[in-house]
Amino acid sequence: MKAKDTPKNKNISSLKKVMQFAKPYRSRFVWVVLFALALSLFAALRPMYAGDVVDKTLEHKDYNGLITYIIVMTVALILEVAAQFYFVYWANWLGQDIVKDIREKLFAHISSFRMKFFDNEAVGRLVTRTVFDIESIAKIFSQGLFMIVSDILKMLVILGFMFWINWKLTVVVMLAMPFLVIATRIFQKKMKVAFVEVRAQVANLNTFVQERLTGMKIVQLFNREDIEYENFKKINQKHNDAWKKNILYNSVFFPIADIVSAVTLGFVIWYGGMSIVAHDNFTTPGDLIGYLMYIPMLFNPLRQIADKFNEMQMGIVASDRVFEVLDLEQNIQQQGTQEAWHFKGDLYFNDVRFSYIENEEVIKGITLKVEAGQTVAIVGATGAGKSTIINLLNRFYEIDSGTITIDNTDIDHFTLDSLRRQIAVVLQDVFLFADTILNNITLNNPQISREQVIKAAQAIGVHDFIMSLPEGYDYNVKERGVMLSSGQRQLIAFLRAYVSNPAILILDEATSSIDTHSEELIRNATDAVTQGRTSIVIAHRLATIVNADKIIVMDKGKIVEEGTHYELINRSEGYYKNLYYSQFAVEAEE
Repeated sequence: MKAKDTPKNKNISSLKKVMQFAKPYRSRFVWVVLFALALSLFAALRPMYAGDVVDKTLEHKDYNGLITYIIVMTVALILEVAAQFYFVYWANWLGQDIVKDIREKLFAHISSFRMKFFDNEAVGRLVTRTVFDIESIAKIFSQGLFMIVSDILKMLVILGFMFWINWKLTVVVMLAMPFLVIATRIFQKKMKVAFVEVRAQVANLNTFVQERLTGMKIVQLFNREDIEYENFKKINQKHNDAWKKNILYNSVFFPIADIVSAVTLGFVIWYGGMSIVAHDNFTTPGDLIGYLMYIPMLFNPLRQIADKFNEMQMGIVASDRVFEVLDLEQNIQQQGTQEAWHFKGDLYFNDVRFSYIENEEVIKGITLKVEAGQTVAIVGATGAGKSTIINLLNRFYEIDSGTITIDNTDIDHFTLDSLRRQIAVVLQDVFLFADTILNNITLNNPQISREQVIKAAQAIGVHDFIMSLPEGYDYNVKERGVMLSSGQRQLIAFLRAYVSNPAILILDEATSSIDTHSEELIRNATDAVTQGRTSIVIAHRLATIVNADKIIVMDKGKIVEEGTHYELINRSEGYYKNLYYSQFAVEAEE
């Protein structure tokens, strides 16, 4: 293994990436370190003063000196508490601000990914990285790095005081420290492996639970409750086993650390006590009492450093997972610099080829021209490539070859934001957020007012439907719009598209599962929103097809026919004619 690939160097590299986000908070870093140093100093004063109380006041029955020492020790304790408060507060504050910045960058980065990434990535894993893993990064600062720095400073200051008070007893104490350091190092390595496994199992658990909760209707419709429960038990058991390793290592290490500390404490009591009894001036009662206070203060940080290294390790492991996503180059290529203002609406697909999977084309060299203001219906069997055209026009995916132009300009030349502002899409599967009707229509765009929304709703004939809902435009539709029917959700989607005033409108017009009243509203809404703008409709209703200016018939990624309804229906043995009589004729008879 190359040196640059070793776990140690990888940890350092990950920590450096995290620390890049700490640069705006340099001054806060300085204050945290200063408070850590002050905390170490004030904590080390108490045992020294306790020893002086025994040797200088109690032995000589100096009442005034005793009161003085008590006052001094009280002040030192108050200062220690104050330093502890500010140290913990600022360390946690800093960690949360850094986490906030990383989370914002991660969310913005994920939002810019091309659709192909989401086709292959489990949403639950992304949620784990965006929420749980990032929160673990905060522990690098709040529970890890600064706490370790504080403990090391405390140990160094205490050792300095111990050497100053009695270097011989300090040497005795230090003989035990290598055993604790070795145990700490072994513990740290074992815990790193355990934490990696824990995080992996947490991600698997989150993914499973999110998918099943989202698809609970399917689970219950097909009576899969017991099967999914058994699957959950298996995943949950793996998660449980991963945590048991963590618990085992903690259960072994901390008793060992306690034994080393207790043995050292006992040896100092025996050795120092024998010296006092023998009157050999090796130590004094006050020094011995001070040392009995210093030993836990010296060993506890060393013992806790292992635990804090684990917290830090967990944060570093989490940061590795977060930076794996941040380092991904899955963004849509945004080489375009031209701002797309309001399009006239001429579309041209010139020999366009595209494949979701390499060497498996789903669009096979289509050439298509749509004139400004036309309504074009696209029909074909499932898998013919109809919806892919929507994805390519919006640049959700990059084409393999060919060109797509709008108003004689290649869409790659436009900035992505401005291009998509000119194109509105109403999908067959309408997604609504757990928010009000109004916010689902405007998507919190401050440039679209409530008055504009109401006026648009009246224009396409859905205002009365919205006002019939409790609280009208302020009605909360809950997660994924479950409080509305499929037809009502689609009406909201039509209005969402209409208020954005697009130059080009794309409709995935699905009405097979809605009631007659909603279908009538959707028919009126379709007529209103397509009026005067270029529209591409993946047609599911006969009325849309018959009234379209042009019909594009697709099969297996190719355009096999093109023309108006009457032109195509009069072709003998044509693909559209067969499709019409097998799929749409029943509707025509009703």
